[in-house]
Amino acid sequence: MKEGSVVEVPVRVIPCLDVDRGRVVKGVNFVDLVDAGDPVEQAHVYNEEGADELVFLDITASSDGREIIEEVVTQTAESVFIPLTVGGGIRSVEDFRRILLAGADKVSVNTAAVQNPALVDAAAKACGNQCVVVAIDARRDPALPSGFGVTIHGGRTRTERDAVEWAREVESRGAGEILLTSMDADGTCEGFDLEMIEAVSGTVSVPVIASGGAGKPEDFPAAVRAGAAAVLAASVFHFRKFSIREVKEAIRSAGFEVRPV
Repeated sequence: MKEGSVVEVPVRVIPCLDVDRGRVVKGVNFVDLVDAGDPVEQAHVYNEEGADELVFLDITASSDGREIIEEVVTQTAESVFIPLTVGGGIRSVEDFRRILLAGADKVSVNTAAVQNPALVDAAAKACGNQCVVVAIDARRDPALPSGFGVTIHGGRTRTERDAVEWAREVESRGAGEILLTSMDADGTCEGFDLEMIEAVSGTVSVPVIASGGAGKPEDFPAAVRAGAAAVLAASVFHFRKFSIREVKEAIRSAGFEVRPV
């Protein structure tokens, strides 16, 4: 959400639970993962601390070729009263329906959408645009027009797709939201990739959630200024580096609207 927007929508602050086989984990660039707790307990804490939404990503489901752990999704959904987005190992419209029935409000798809773009159209038609979040894990790639390329399998596999062109395509296919992660910045705590956020948010009209690289409260309003409608982080919240309240105060101090804690 850029400054000067005609309609001022509160910026959403979203903790992310990166889950591997039922446990919250965190690393740098999605590798060297360390245990960060139980997802149900973490979700309850974030709900109480004033998170606007929660994202639950089974980060090894696609690369391991397995389905998301559904019972953990159900337990997590039952522990919170805020919107829950779930992703990881989603390959079909049936998977969308299954995860929504398990308690999710929205479903995030990444690898399967890249491999089968028609899945986005089918999911939007079957479940509604508002339920379809396309996650784009991007890395800098000077060989591509925008300078950013799409990766899949939790950032492990590069593709030939341009991230900005892909964002434009998934919006046209019915995605209601884009979860944009800089794989180069992920877990580094050195700040969001503002150039990437600007490039993607400047080409689509659906909300863009900025992810990857947050290290201090001041990083979040910078992402909003670059065009993000929502900001997401994991390790800085999991390891209590700072609180959701502090992030919201930083965003509010920068002149953007946020929901009260």
